[in-house]
Order: sequence, then structure tokens, then C-alpha cells
Amino acid sequence: MAIADALALAREHDLDLVEVAPNSDPPVCRLLDYGKFRYLQSTKEREMRRSHKNVGLREVRFRPRIGRHDIEAKERLVLKLLDEGNKVKVSVMHRGRELDHRDLSVGLLKQVHEAVKEGAKLEQPPKQEGRFISIVLAPGRAAAGRSQAAATKETEEDAEDENA
Repeated sequence: MAIADALALAREHDLDLVEVAPNSDPPVCRLLDYGKFRYLQSTKEREMRRSHKNVGLREVRFRPRIGRHDIEAKERLVLKLLDEGNKVKVSVMHRGRELDHRDLSVGLLKQVHEAVKEGAKLEQPPKQEGRFISIVLAPGRAAAGRSQAAATKETEEDAEDENA
């Protein structure tokens, strides 16, 4: 159809002539209400943003000479962050001569990974970045199931509190 005919048809129906595929041969155009189209697109975008879950990267730092109890406390923190749906970067920070004993740091990172293995999957193996050696853990299927079970348990406890 000629451009002039298409524009006349668009004016007749009180619509806009919008070029959909300019690179095709011949170019493809549509008759539509462009204001309404833009409004629908923006509402779809807003809805997508609202339903999209932001997955953040959180970091938990260790030192090579950390105590056993401190390791356990930080492992609990890592599990908590994974349950919230965040990726966790577990880093070991070195100072001075501690860098000469990287094997201890890698062992510590493996120990942390073993402790949280059922709730996390290893996304990045041990990697050195300057004075830090780190791994990245992502929430695993067990973590999602565990957080869902915790939410169900909280709902049951709330129901019991209301009944009491």
C-alpha cells in the first residue's frame, strides 16, 4: 500500500501509522493508537519490575587465623543470606605474610562450603583477587525449600498464637 493511502486510512480511523519492521522488504506498518500502546508497554514494564526479585551479591569476610566459634557464626550468617535468596561471596582477607599460606585460606573456604553445601551451590571456585581469596555461593534448591518451609512454619505459629 502506498504511504499516502496508509496515512489517509489512519486519519480516517483516528489512529497512528507505526512502522513495525523498517528493515524488511517492503517495510511493515500497523495502524494503532500509539498513546494507548505506550501506556500498555509502561504498565507491563512496571509489573515486570515489581515481580522481579533482586538477587544481590553479599560478602562475608574471614581472616586466616579465625577461631572455630567465629567460623560457625559466620557460616550461620552465610546460610541466612542464602535463604534470603542472595548470592554470597565468601572472602578470606590476608595481611603481610599470611599471603604465603594460601593453602590455609583455600582450606577454610572449602570448610565453609562443606558446612553450607545443602543450602548452596558453588558458583565460582577459589580465586585470588589481590589480598583476598574468595568463592561465590548461590542459593541451591534446598535453600529455597528451607526458606519456604520456614515461612510455612511461621504461618502455622501465627495461627496458633491467634487461637490461643
